Parts: sequence; structure tokens; C-alpha cells
Amino acid sequence: MTTVMHSGRRARASGFTLLEVLVALAILGFLMVGLTYGLRAGLALWAAQQRHLNETAELDSAARVLRTILSRIPMAEGRPITRLKGSTDSFAFVGELPTGLGNTRLADMRLTLDHNSLALFWTPYRHQLSAAAAPAPIETDLIPRVAGIELAYYGPPTPNEPPRWQADWDALYPPDLIRVRLVFPAGDVRRWPDLLVAPPL
Repeated sequence: MTTVMHSGRRARASGFTLLEVLVALAILGFLMVGLTYGLRAGLALWAAQQRHLNETAELDSAARVLRTILSRIPMAEGRPITRLKGSTDSFAFVGELPTGLGNTRLADMRLTLDHNSLALFWTPYRHQLSAAAAPAPIETDLIPRVAGIELAYYGPPTPNEPPRWQADWDALYPPDLIRVRLVFPAGDVRRWPDLLVAPPL
């Protein structure tokens, strides 16, 4: 009899009660919920970081393109090929357009804002006027979702005056500096430090 009682106690001690199983399942469920929400939060943070990196790379790329084009305005006999015409929201000039093949080609360019994008309009430069109609300009969007652009030009209004910042430029000589300032929509986290470019003098 004593032997049977001891074996029954050992059997009960070696198993789990229903309450213990339920508690273990509840804890496991909480762990699974926590892991699921943690995974979702991690994926959301990763996606947000990727978007930020892509936007930063986009701004850096546009800044490099603008610096390259504006700092290499071709000159002939100490002056630009054509008049440089600029306002607070547009700048027109003849520049060197990279072809992607290691060389450049001359193009009539206009930097401006179009449909909330910083855009570069260009057509191949024609050295001589012809009777043929000029081709429609090609638009290259540099930065999307831009609320405004503010261009300014530092240089002498006339060759004999001291240089100063101006909202407009219309001359056969380049300004000392061109400033490109972008305004993004409210709530946009992108930042664009003022881009200062020195055209060839």
C-alpha cells in the first residue's frame, strides 16, 4: 500500500497542472505579440531610414549637378557665349551638358521651378540662327516636391560698380556667385543648405 501511494505522488509531481499549462500559453502569447509589434516597428523604422537616405542622396546628386553645370559656363574671349539672364525664380544660360559618355555638349539651359519640381530645361545649342523651328526643350527634374526657389546673384550691376547681392541678372559677364535656395513644403523634413556656386570669371 505504501509503495502504491509513493508512486502516485511521484506521478503527480512529474506532470503539469492545467493552470500551469494555461499560464505558460498566456506568457508565450504575450511574447509572440511583443515580437510581432517589435518586428513591425523595426520594419517601419528601417523603411523610414531608407526613405531618408534616398532623399538625402537625391539632394546631394542634384547639388553636384548644379555645381558642375553652373561652375563650367563656357566662355569665349573672356565672356559667356550668350547673355546670362536670371531672376529670383529662373536662370537662363548656355552651359555644358554632360552626355554620360565622358564628354559634354553645349545646350541652352534654364533652371526654374516647374510643377513643384526643381527642373532644368535644355535644348541643343545652335551656333547660328536657322529658319528651322527650335526643338521643344527637354525637361530634366532634379528635385521633386519643392515649394519655392530663390535665386540670387552676387556681382557688380555694371563693370564699374562694387559687387552686391541682386535679385536679377542680365549681362554678358557672369556674376561672382550664384546662390540657389530651395523652400520645401510645410512638414517636409528635407534640408537644403544654400548652394553657392562661382561661375568662371
